[in-house]
Amino acid sequence: QVQLVESGGGSVQAGGSLRLSCAASGFTRGCMAWVRQAPGKEREGVAIIYTADGTTWYADSVKGRFTISQESAKNTMYLQMSSLQPEDTAMYYCAARRFAIVSGGCVPDYWGQGTQVTVST
Repeated sequence: QVQLVESGGGSVQAGGSLRLSCAASGFTRGCMAWVRQAPGKEREGVAIIYTADGTTWYADSVKGRFTISQESAKNTMYLQMSSLQPEDTAMYYCAARRFAIVSGGCVPDYWGQGTQVTVST
């Protein structure tokens, strides 16, 4: 059974940085993603990483500010967020799909509980 546990959320002022972590158990290969949802808004894919070769994808809204990475030895995925803005305020979820490859996309079938990120002006 795959389990995903997020950590690292919190409150920060605009322009600040945070690093989110997602510890995965029972998951060794596929894609992992960060997905966020702000109150009253639809869920939005933020970043994806394919564990086999490290291929990444970013939403246009976060390109150049967020970096997704993985530490295979710890089975952990990270999201380094810089130049945070109030519009980045949301619940951030770690998600994963086993055995996914780049050509097939990354539709998650496992989700974490989420970690809140709040950016104030």
